[in-house]
Amino acid sequence: MTTAPRFRAYLLHVTETTQTQTTPDDAFRPYTPRSPEYRAAVEALRGLRQDLFHDAFAYRPLPPKRVDGPLRGRLSGRMRGYAAWSRHTVVAGAGAVAMLAALAGGEGGVTGPLCGLLALVPVLLTLVRPVGAFWVSLAATTASAVVGSYWSAWPWAPGSFVSHLTVLTVVAIRTRPRTAAWMWLLTAAYAFVAQSAFGWNDYGGDTPAMLVVSAFALLAVTVWHIRRDAAQEVTAQQTETAHERSRRTLLEERTTIARELHDVVAHHMSVVAIQAEAAPYRVENPPPELEKAFATIRENAVAALTELRRVLGVVRAEDYEAPDAPQPTLADLDALLANVREAGLTVEKVITGAVRELPQGVELSAYRIVQEALSNSLRHAPGAAARVELGYVLGGLGLRVVNGPAAHFPPKKSAHGAGHGITGMRERVTMLNGEMTAGETAEGGYEVTVFLPVTTAEGAA
Repeated sequence: MTTAPRFRAYLLHVTETTQTQTTPDDAFRPYTPRSPEYRAAVEALRGLRQDLFHDAFAYRPLPPKRVDGPLRGRLSGRMRGYAAWSRHTVVAGAGAVAMLAALAGGEGGVTGPLCGLLALVPVLLTLVRPVGAFWVSLAATTASAVVGSYWSAWPWAPGSFVSHLTVLTVVAIRTRPRTAAWMWLLTAAYAFVAQSAFGWNDYGGDTPAMLVVSAFALLAVTVWHIRRDAAQEVTAQQTETAHERSRRTLLEERTTIARELHDVVAHHMSVVAIQAEAAPYRVENPPPELEKAFATIRENAVAALTELRRVLGVVRAEDYEAPDAPQPTLADLDALLANVREAGLTVEKVITGAVRELPQGVELSAYRIVQEALSNSLRHAPGAAARVELGYVLGGLGLRVVNGPAAHFPPKKSAHGAGHGITGMRERVTMLNGEMTAGETAEGGYEVTVFLPVTTAEGAA
């Protein structure tokens, strides 16, 4: 019975304590935006940490140089192997120069070789750990200044001067311009501290020389980086543009083929509709089921013609005009050859096999392929002679259009239409499940060989 009053008293105490708690004044303090200068400083320090402190001694070996260029590709196997390591040889040579400069400083005993080693190690380290080589170079510079007695310049002894300058240049080449800027600023800070705090015995400081020479070297590397990045970006854009142009050309060729085949299919569907309408009148007293079947065939043929016209409207270009004449066939090939001869191309036609009428789609594609091949001969091989061969075989039609080398140098052509005709030919051949080869001949001309299969009605059934 005594626990209930105690529990109520506890709840009252907790409630009063909760209600009397106050919120700190700064809990709802409005957010004060940082200034642009503060954000720039924070980003700069973050970049410094990322470039020179984070994974500074990570293993990043310098890869061999590619030897697939036009000039290096002509070298022999052994010389090509040497050329692949040319950059490593240059860096090692610069390290040897720094070591010789340290040895020529006049240090005797063990100090001379030690200073030479301190000048060589940072340079060689740039080949495997580039950012770490910068810090090692600063440490080696300090060690050389402490153990050496070359006081005519401070804080860089001759070997350290060459070594640190080489390290700055190589690391800047292997990283990026922002890292080069940070290295130069840290070098300037190191020089200021060394010159101000520990340069009491020097007779002449070499800090201005180091800062000026390294600034020019890093500026040249930065310009090289910018030019290389710009060239890579331009190359990527040109590649993307070429892909888009090729894709657009392919779509244009497919649209052209679809417009041309519309006439062929529409002709066949019109024949079906007319024959379906006239068939009941050819039979005396046809049953109602037959009349209904022919009426259904005619309705479907008319509906198909309507849909074909709609499809043609979708693929029609803005400047497209419907042709007045029917689509050409192989029977019109002689007129085409006559026009080509009038344009200045000597061309002959050779036919093998028994000439027969082929499906209209096959004849149209064959005519267009010959037309495009002869146009390419006129465009790319002016003054050359051409030959058109048609082979009627049991399984289809063989085409071969070959021209000789140009009699004179062709005029310069735009690259925007390069390969347009070959693309159209391949699309027509692919549509008919045929085969095609195109390429230069041993005599310097060009040859297009095509086989278009033809399936008979019995074989299709």
